Amino acid sequence: MRQSRPVAVLGGVRIPFCRQNTAYADVGNLGMSVRTLGALVERFGLHGQQLGEVAMGAVIKHSSDWNLGREAALSSGLSPLTPGITLQRACGTSLDSIITVANKIAVGQIESGIGGGSDSTSDVPIVYGKSLRRRLLEAAAGKTPKDKLAAFKGFSPRELKPEFPGVAEPRTGKSMGQHCEDMAKEWNISRDSQDEWALASHRKLAAAYERGFLDDLVVSFRGVSRDNILRPDSTLEKLASLKPAFDRTSGRGTLTAANSTPLTDGASACLLASEDWARQHDHEVLCYLRDAQVAAVDFVHGEGLLMAPTVAVPEMLARNGLTLQDFDIYEIHEAFAAQVLCTLRAWESEEYCRNRLGLAAPLGRIDPAKINPNGSSLATGHPFAATGARIVAAAAKALKERGGGRCLVSICTAGGMGVVAILER
Repeated sequence: MRQSRPVAVLGGVRIPFCRQNTAYADVGNLGMSVRTLGALVERFGLHGQQLGEVAMGAVIKHSSDWNLGREAALSSGLSPLTPGITLQRACGTSLDSIITVANKIAVGQIESGIGGGSDSTSDVPIVYGKSLRRRLLEAAAGKTPKDKLAAFKGFSPRELKPEFPGVAEPRTGKSMGQHCEDMAKEWNISRDSQDEWALASHRKLAAAYERGFLDDLVVSFRGVSRDNILRPDSTLEKLASLKPAFDRTSGRGTLTAANSTPLTDGASACLLASEDWARQHDHEVLCYLRDAQVAAVDFVHGEGLLMAPTVAVPEMLARNGLTLQDFDIYEIHEAFAAQVLCTLRAWESEEYCRNRLGLAAPLGRIDPAKINPNGSSLATGHPFAATGARIVAAAAKALKERGGGRCLVSICTAGGMGVVAILER
């Protein structure tokens, strides 16, 4: 392998994120990905150009989406000689796709590439049960009408009951929201603090739209020009009136529809390159992807499902000789307001940092004003595989806007994992 070289982030785009079963209900992953990649191609003048890789991802996809990255690339305006790959790591998918492209650039395998992802919770794959699927396959293999009919001998109408995509962790049977409720109770995260965090996210995103920060990051699609989850006119009183969404019986539930991300459709993508490629094609480097890390926790045996970023971040910091305070911007994915608050509290906890992370002292406190300065997932929504690229594109522009600095990106995922990265300008 060749020696590592800097990886430049040149920018990114996304379509507005939309609540499930609204503007994109009949579009699907491929349609959203094509629109997003096409907008990226248009913005950077990539028509007909051959890139080293297009890495896209989707968490919820049909079997017909056999290689979303390649199919979307073929319809994007790029040269058909551009390869494509499809990846999946739950909510960390598009950050992982960016890391995959970045690693190839870093070792000199490619000069440029696109990382991104899409997800549709409107167009979910609904399939028939195993019994009916087996009958249909046997009937398709039958050589005569009699053989085909024989496959349905003993058929019961109960076999027509469809199967929907799972929303619970297979090993615990709990949804992500239920797991996060457990975390909120363990770390004593109040309902008020969660609602305040959620409201602040909406107001920061609204302010980002109003000052034009998102003008070149968000491209209109299906008549929508802004995330339709955004509710800047809400109040703490309105949020306080909502009932718990995941713990409705104990009287101690604190997670609601307002302080949790809604089911969302959307897509995003980022362009990365070597410094030489960027210079040759006259593209400004917004920032560099300095490093990344993935970690996992044993949520089956008691650790918080969404706490893996608390482990990944100190591992990455140690490798780079940095402290938690050595950043100007912190982009912490808001799967739930409680998840962000649990993470922050864990890094401040002497006991947790000593016993779980093996550190001599707590990582310490982060200035709240530096966290998600332009809003995050509670306000934009969270198409699972699109969130990472949304964050990287916005953080890269924010670093350019402030004239330099360093950003910590942190994303929790289903399955008890966390994907984190350092951006630097």
